[in-house]
Amino acid sequence: MNPGIAYALVGAALFGASTPIAKLLVGEIAPVMLAGLLYAGSGVGLGLWLAVRGSLWRLAERPRFAPGDYKWLAGAVISGGIIGPALLMLALAASSASSVSLLLNLESVFTALLAWFVFRENFDRRLMLGMSLIVCGGVILGWRPGEIATSWPALAVAGACLCWALDNNLTRKISAGDSVKIAGIKGLAAGTVNLCVAASFGAALPAAKVAAAAALVGLLGYGVSLALFVVGLRHLGTARTGAYFSTAPFIGAAASFALLGEAPDTSFWVAAVLMAIGVALHLTERHRHMHRHEALTHTHPHTHDEHHRHEHDFAWDGTEPHSHTHAHDLLRHSHAHFPDIHHRHSH
Repeated sequence: MNPGIAYALVGAALFGASTPIAKLLVGEIAPVMLAGLLYAGSGVGLGLWLAVRGSLWRLAERPRFAPGDYKWLAGAVISGGIIGPALLMLALAASSASSVSLLLNLESVFTALLAWFVFRENFDRRLMLGMSLIVCGGVILGWRPGEIATSWPALAVAGACLCWALDNNLTRKISAGDSVKIAGIKGLAAGTVNLCVAASFGAALPAAKVAAAAALVGLLGYGVSLALFVVGLRHLGTARTGAYFSTAPFIGAAASFALLGEAPDTSFWVAAVLMAIGVALHLTERHRHMHRHEALTHTHPHTHDEHHRHEHDFAWDGTEPHSHTHAHDLLRHSHAHFPDIHHRHSH
């Protein structure tokens, strides 16, 4: 099994579980303040890990950003770290956690559409059908005839999903880099901006215990989850990682029933079935054809598979995966693959 699948699914579980817990906190913390605390907890926690990781790092060379990577990182921070979380917290303050959790499936739809039509990632009819079913489920879940006052939370969640979809596609551009550093930078930047915005609108800091709880939720549900998502991008590409990550809303909905005592209605179950089928179509997709690898030099953690048959100019102890600058020669072959960092070819 592609290792990116496991990373994406574990990240999805952490993010999904964070939604109903955030719902518990949003009653005690203003929405934008909560968004700031969640991301600040993510940034500070991952920053501390980066500070102590040097003595534990076993790779020959750490992944690093190329000079042009920072513009992609900045765009990802603004869209996914600042605007998206604020919209989600506003929606949580006015809607049920289970409905918000399932509507988050729209993130995978928007992610795929941007990946396919803007960033030119490959897709087929199977993937398109899966996305269509997820969209239908989201429409059924968010539709409330005659309840105009409750329609804006669904729009807010959709806006957050669009922001995160742009974030996902921009982050794919730098996914060969250090995933913890990427997630940590996004957390610190987004947390700082959201906290400043909340303070400017007069929002007060919560009690220390509540703030610490929010920070811990942010570290696991946003920081660690995002770092795992970046690794998934490296192995699977944007649309596929988004599809695996779309299991998060189901986890969040199940957790909301257990934690908040919410009861599902008929539309919830109809939407859940449609979304589950859509996700299943993505999980069972296979892609194989003759393709060409252009010559490439880059740095990222890797094992010595068929794409990494190179020599080393340093003393290597045989530990895998390891990271160092390495060159790929021109190669043409056929095998099942995803649009990972080595398979970003046209079709």
